[in-house]
Amino acid sequence: MGYSRWSPSDWTGYAKTNSHKKMNEVFTQNGIHKDFDPKLITMRESRDSALNPNSNAIILGLDVTGSMGVIADKMRSHALGTLVNEILNRKPVSDPQIMFMGIGDCAALDRAPLQVSQFETDISMAKQLEKIWLEKGGGGNNYESYHLPWYFASQFTSIDCFEKRNKKGYIFTIGDEEAPPELTAEQIEKVFGTTVQSPKDYTSEQLLNMASKMYHVYHVVVEKGHYASSNLNSVLDSWHNLIGQRTIRLDDTDNLAEVIVSTIQVNEGVEASKVIDSWKGAKSKSIAHAIKDLVPYHKEDNDKEGGNIVRF
Repeated sequence: MGYSRWSPSDWTGYAKTNSHKKMNEVFTQNGIHKDFDPKLITMRESRDSALNPNSNAIILGLDVTGSMGVIADKMRSHALGTLVNEILNRKPVSDPQIMFMGIGDCAALDRAPLQVSQFETDISMAKQLEKIWLEKGGGGNNYESYHLPWYFASQFTSIDCFEKRNKKGYIFTIGDEEAPPELTAEQIEKVFGTTVQSPKDYTSEQLLNMASKMYHVYHVVVEKGHYASSNLNSVLDSWHNLIGQRTIRLDDTDNLAEVIVSTIQVNEGVEASKVIDSWKGAKSKSIAHAIKDLVPYHKEDNDKEGGNIVRF
């Protein structure tokens, strides 16, 4: 919403009360929360305010299928505090406003293939995160619906960082499976309750280009996830073919927040080697594994439709 401000002390209090709790004690939804249902959402807004005058929209799409619920759990137990505090301290972007999405599998007929929180600037982020339903669905098709956040972001978000300052927000999808092939008109109607006129179906590349008009788009591969641990090469190949060097390799889920912050730093112009050296010990090695091939975004890389995908 943007009308309050993140306080490290608020996070300390939240973590003291909640970090020790088990995942099933915190994530208690047994169905999609009505506030998170895309069918009931007209628009999600990231707006400037007196306390956050230069807002920057950041969308984190978390795979909640199978065992991937651990990502949401690590985010609420410690990663969220690290993420926001490090962005505020390192200042790759100002006034972060964070939205969470839960990602399932619309092709496998999950009941909640997409869940969407509000953009928030304070400890409400954590409380929004807790409302996500860990459906644990998915199917045997080797991918999840990682493109649903791209469609939502392109059609149902309005962000001041782009509209007022021509500065793109960020989308990070996070999961362990391959890139999805397409999004059909039937799936769009099921998830969003809207009818698509043209084109009837979207390829993932079309959706990526749509989202890239307003957002820098990345995918974080959870290398030790159930699927990726046995099929890492095929997972990496599928993402490299789609988004090139914006494929981020996460070898330790405990470092998710640091990897996201580091990615933003490099994209905003800080040399990757300097970012890597700013972390200590094993954490630095994990960051190097994730971002060593990243290059910053430059306006001249935009294509005629506003895309910003840099490929190998």
